[in-house]
Amino acid sequence: MKKMRFFPAEKHISILISSVLISASVFAGISFFSSGNHANAQAAAQNPAGTTNPTNPNAVPAPLLVTGLPDFTQLVEKTSPAVVNIRTTQKITQAQGDPFSDDEQAQEFFRRFFGMPAPQQAPKNRRQAPRQQQEQEVPRGVGSGFIVSQDGYVLTNTHVVEDASEVYVKLTDKREFKAKVIGSDRRTDVAVLKIEGSKLPKIAIGDSDKIKAGEWVIAIGSPFNLDNTVTSGIISSKARDTGDYLPLIQTDVAVNPGNSGGPLINMRGEVIGINSQIYSRSGGYMGISFAIPIDEAMRVVEQLKSSGVVSRGRMGVEIGELSKEVAESLGLSKAQGALVARVEAGGPAEKAGIQEGDVILKLNGNAIEKRSDLPRMVGATKPGSKAVVSIWRKGSAKDITMIVGEADADKPISQKNDKKSKKEKVDNHLGIAASDLSEAQKRSMPNGNGVVIDVVDGLAASSGLRPGDIILMMNNVDIKDAKQFDAMLAKLDTKKSVVLLVRRGEASQFLVIRPAG
Repeated sequence: MKKMRFFPAEKHISILISSVLISASVFAGISFFSSGNHANAQAAAQNPAGTTNPTNPNAVPAPLLVTGLPDFTQLVEKTSPAVVNIRTTQKITQAQGDPFSDDEQAQEFFRRFFGMPAPQQAPKNRRQAPRQQQEQEVPRGVGSGFIVSQDGYVLTNTHVVEDASEVYVKLTDKREFKAKVIGSDRRTDVAVLKIEGSKLPKIAIGDSDKIKAGEWVIAIGSPFNLDNTVTSGIISSKARDTGDYLPLIQTDVAVNPGNSGGPLINMRGEVIGINSQIYSRSGGYMGISFAIPIDEAMRVVEQLKSSGVVSRGRMGVEIGELSKEVAESLGLSKAQGALVARVEAGGPAEKAGIQEGDVILKLNGNAIEKRSDLPRMVGATKPGSKAVVSIWRKGSAKDITMIVGEADADKPISQKNDKKSKKEKVDNHLGIAASDLSEAQKRSMPNGNGVVIDVVDGLAASSGLRPGDIILMMNNVDIKDAKQFDAMLAKLDTKKSVVLLVRRGEASQFLVIRPAG
């Protein structure tokens, strides 16, 4: 199709004038531009793009709101010394020898389902050597963090250091320290570490309440263990409700595995968030990343530094979304608040007189715009304190005073020195206890499927599995959740080998677990 071109209006006029009047038209055109309004000429000089209002040619064009891109070099030089690389290790008891069996069942399984022999296949005439148990310290993962005080306090994500035997912090000047986990909070994914040092580089703490969508930010971290990687972008949303315990900052800054725990930095060189999650269908960056607001993080940090755990309030209710239709039927002018679906027997809400069907409109005078606001507000309330709950019941508003209860605190993370990360009973012949993936882990998996290993024992430990590994597939069947995984374990033939697709860190591999005997 022929491309259409558009020209300024004065050129169309000159084309239509007969050849006899060409010189006159040219002269008229020159006269038009030379004798034009002085204000328009100034506006044209201030606005090289030459945008005009076709309905009012004499209108002064609006000034440009954006004039160029920022230079991040000084910002990076100022802040990067305080950004650290975090690597963790884990001590496991592992059997020495070939992790892939040379028995015929395992070889047949690989040939049948994957069209290839099992990796590291041993000669059939070789006699299998007995396996010996040996404790080894193996790499567990890498992440990022940043120093917030000159005496060595470091912030990172809980999922970076959870279940680690040892945590090591490396600075940009190549110094490396063994870190102590002071405390962590799974609900906000914030952890505090301490390294022994003085006059260490630190980064300033900003105000995440003052951020705006569209402003420039940078992230510094160790994606794929590539230290001091700088990426930039803008804030996409300042309070994205992801279903987690707190609203997150959404950005388009490139964040990948290994960036977790690193700082999100504004143009003043202040930390406004801790990079924590990505939205991904491939396990890598897809244009959306999330950070924990630093204001929320610092409230958690103060409690972790003082006691190692975070204390939160609780109400003892289950809440639902309030639809427009339900709100109208209850006499509310708009769908605002949290609908009480169930009241816990003997809980703080029941003792205060809150009932099923009530709509909670405010807590201590703060409006509940949507249902997710309520647990965050209650959680931020000190246990044992009085709270005024404004409710809507049977067509009228009512205030109720409630004594806030205390939510169960997370168990503190301790650095492990044995092969089990949790004392749980393992009641299957493989020796695996697993649980559903967290929301952050689901986002990093290709299909959001899999289970994470909590405890390994027996055959599983001897085969090289360890806590924190993610099982994606068993015997060529995708693992969706812990319920399905446990059901499959119960039906396994104890005399046959089992092949698992296991993800550890950034890599996945098939692993064979041979039957005992």
